[in-house]
Amino acid sequence: MEQVRVGVVGCGIGAWHVEGYAEEPRAKVVALAGLDTDRCLRLAKEHDIPHVVGDYQELLDKVEVDAISIAVPNHLHVPVGLAAVRAGKHVLIEKPLSRNAVEGEELVKAAKEAGVVLAIAFNRRARSDMEVLRRHIDEGGLGEVYYAKAYWLRRAGIPGLGTWFTSKEQAGGGPLIDLGVHVLDMALWLMGNPEVVSVSASTYAKIGPQGKGNWSDGRFTILPENRYEVEDLATAFLRTAGGAAIQLETSWATHSAVSDEYGVTLFGGQGGAEIRVKDYAKSGCLRFFGIDAIYRSAALGREISLVEEEEALAAD
Repeated sequence: MEQVRVGVVGCGIGAWHVEGYAEEPRAKVVALAGLDTDRCLRLAKEHDIPHVVGDYQELLDKVEVDAISIAVPNHLHVPVGLAAVRAGKHVLIEKPLSRNAVEGEELVKAAKEAGVVLAIAFNRRARSDMEVLRRHIDEGGLGEVYYAKAYWLRRAGIPGLGTWFTSKEQAGGGPLIDLGVHVLDMALWLMGNPEVVSVSASTYAKIGPQGKGNWSDGRFTILPENRYEVEDLATAFLRTAGGAAIQLETSWATHSAVSDEYGVTLFGGQGGAEIRVKDYAKSGCLRFFGIDAIYRSAALGREISLVEEEEALAAD
């Protein structure tokens, strides 16, 4: 089997990319690029990766790769992405695609012109319960899905007060483009990617500016040079061309009962469904309402319960 040769830019979150590729026989990581060369060297040694460079452009210029994984701070997504697609490389980029729509459109246009694949790391699509639910929707199990709720809420989960995460210039935004994009993608994908025709939204920064809500202990004190410049809660309401609507809620910090949980709820004419994930659980999160608990599984070739199929897929 011919393997896709991959270069990973960024050795922090990029370590998760490397681990994912290690489980995929059709791909092989052959190079790492990152300013923290010590961390990159440790990662390369752990996974037997032959090339380590400090600069992504050096990787593109000197190492034979077919694809690039981009796992760097948000403000670098587009510069690195543009360099990669213009070099003819396929790109997998961490969310968000960019800090704003203008930057994102530039990258998408460049990828189309270069004829390469540009993908965002919306890994929640690959959950076993998402696969089960999408198949059931495609088979008509819920009927017309006319309303969805998508949320990712944290009580104290600001990734890093005073770091690039809370800089408007470097991050572009807070939980909306960090967490909300994941669950919005989940809802849109389950609904068949309908065209969104209108959006209304509100954002709030009430807890982060007080120096509270940090992921570590919620007691971080902001120094003058460590300003909090993004939202800590965002909510939006989307309407689609077919008349369906989506409610979105996402937060890094709230005075609420949540700890760190996300999910999607769908209302359909023939049934409803909910994926509710607490503590990053990989299975046991899917529930159905108002439908038969048994159906024929195309994947397993026999009548099984939806829960049984989810467990089987998770085991795979």
